[in-house]
Amino acid sequence: MKIPQGFSKQGENRVCRLQKSLYGLRQASRNWYHKFTQSLLVVGFIQSQSDHSLFTFARKGSFLAILIYVDDVIVTGTDSAKISWLKHYLYAKFHIKDLGKLKYFLGIEVTHSSDGIVLSQRKYVLDILTECGLTGCKPSSSPMAEQHQLALNSGELCDDPGQYRRLIGRLLYLTITSPDISYVVHILSQFMHKPRRPHYDAAIRVLRYLKNSPGQGILLSSNSSLSLRAYYDADWASCPTTRKSTTGYIVFLGSSPISWRSKKQSIVSRSTAEAEYRAMATTAIRLEARCNRKCQIKCDPGLKALKADGNLG
Repeated sequence: MKIPQGFSKQGENRVCRLQKSLYGLRQASRNWYHKFTQSLLVVGFIQSQSDHSLFTFARKGSFLAILIYVDDVIVTGTDSAKISWLKHYLYAKFHIKDLGKLKYFLGIEVTHSSDGIVLSQRKYVLDILTECGLTGCKPSSSPMAEQHQLALNSGELCDDPGQYRRLIGRLLYLTITSPDISYVVHILSQFMHKPRRPHYDAAIRVLRYLKNSPGQGILLSSNSSLSLRAYYDADWASCPTTRKSTTGYIVFLGSSPISWRSKKQSIVSRSTAEAEYRAMATTAIRLEARCNRKCQIKCDPGLKALKADGNLG
């Protein structure tokens, strides 16, 4: 930026201080978040302590919820009149653009049906297949070979490591709606520093698996209960290099999967029981966060017991 004419004299050693934030400045995103947050709090919204991007409003039988991601906003609630009031309020403050019923958000397609809401990333999958030249490839029946032998030093180094890293980054985003590829993406993400040809071939196999049904996603059922259930497991000493175990868990809200992860444990477990207990602790932490969020939106957590697939003793 340049100082406007008339604000300085020749030879004067002064600068102007900005009174407002501008795009591109380091503090711009923080200032926007602070302004938007204060605008919601002043009219009675409550910010979630477990998810600072979630705001709720409950008064006289009406309930509203707002989820924000930078300048993209989802608004939902039980009272149409209150939702209209909120839209007018936000438009007056920020000149928002109302896109109508939620159909697409951050690369995730939202499909409404009588059974509930389906979240998928069909367009995202097809874009990746097109970029990699796999639109006409033969589909694979599984995302990963059984008894895989992927290791840090197996095979020749990739000519373009950046291509592998970009692909794994896109696959990581796909795990938002595809829990079935979480484990293989977890494995492949361990070779980002020096990817080799077998690692890249394994990533291509994941794309061939996605070619089977690019529109497959998760169903958030409108007919199931709101109780939370969690399942977890541990693969003891699964990493051939470090002998660290792998934790896997999935959390359900009624019959709908809402959270899942495959993660290498940070400490070497000396037995299968120790690995299982570490997996249980990780799952319990995630489950507690989900319970807090349910309480924030005035729902009974309805917590069910953790269920393990393994031997704890």
